[in-house]
Amino acid sequence: MRVMVAMSGGVDSSVAAALLARQGHDVVGVTMRLWGGESDTGCCSVSDVDDARRAADEIGIEHLVFNFSDDFNTHVVDPYVAAHVAGATPNPCIECNRKVKFARLSERAEVLGFDAVATGHHARVAVVDSRFRLERGADRAKDQSYVVHMLGQYDLARTLFPVGDYAKSDVRRLAGELGLRTAQKPDSQDVCFITSTGGRTEFLGRRIPFSPATVVDSDGAVLGAVPAVELVTVGQRKGLGLPGGGPKRFVLSVDRSTSTVVVGDESELMDDGLTVTGMTWIDDACDGDVLVQVSAHGTPQPATAFVEPVGRVRVEWVAPQRRVAIGQSVVLYDLSDRYVLGGGINATV
Repeated sequence: MRVMVAMSGGVDSSVAAALLARQGHDVVGVTMRLWGGESDTGCCSVSDVDDARRAADEIGIEHLVFNFSDDFNTHVVDPYVAAHVAGATPNPCIECNRKVKFARLSERAEVLGFDAVATGHHARVAVVDSRFRLERGADRAKDQSYVVHMLGQYDLARTLFPVGDYAKSDVRRLAGELGLRTAQKPDSQDVCFITSTGGRTEFLGRRIPFSPATVVDSDGAVLGAVPAVELVTVGQRKGLGLPGGGPKRFVLSVDRSTSTVVVGDESELMDDGLTVTGMTWIDDACDGDVLVQVSAHGTPQPATAFVEPVGRVRVEWVAPQRRVAIGQSVVLYDLSDRYVLGGGINATV
């Protein structure tokens, strides 16, 4: 089988390529050049491209570089900035997977005659009753099924996750045995276009004007102010300009139109449910009892899902849960917590 492997320069994708080559597949490594700006985190730096190329040389496979920077800016960076302006909290890594890493790479692979695309994600593809299923990776602590939840039947039929059956420690051990330079390379962290030094404040500050906002309690009493409402998100506790020594207060909501941040105690942060929009399903849409995960490494919580028109799903928690920020991804799993049913974006104000 002819396989295009997305090589980020990290240990997982390097081992994924090596495993496929060792299995006898015709493997070509591809590194996507996405972010052209400053980067000291994530998987977008010049050194990451060099690491991927050297790993491909060590494996003995061809290595290519595809420039998808325009797509990355259009589908990931620009919406990230726009979401902050609108008062939402985006998940750029998921949108990168949705719009670039899988969509554009799969298109290119098909044009070039590849049979499949492989990545180093810790997830698994299974076939049950002739239908494809997206399952959690074997290493639950490193499971990445949440961030690839948008893959449908056609995508899964052409996608391989070679390290999905391995614990991360075994991936590093294999990399060492294979003599790969990425064996001890630290895992990528955070958003690749946000530097660890400047952070989100510097990145957004170069692109949009910041607007001050009034901080009030749930009764409307003024408690303080923040210099940039664009940097505030639901659930936030620090950086709200509130005097110390008082009760813990969390952001309950952000109203960009009135430049108002509402805060309250943790009990006020609890919700009975949420509404998901832009829902995509691995297979058929399904109502009923599910487990719901609202962050990459969050604990799935029991809920009941009600499918509504126009790609919407209402999620009702079995027990109240902390409010989810608008714009965050909400992913539904089966009750065994083994495989993904589908996912979308929280739209509950």
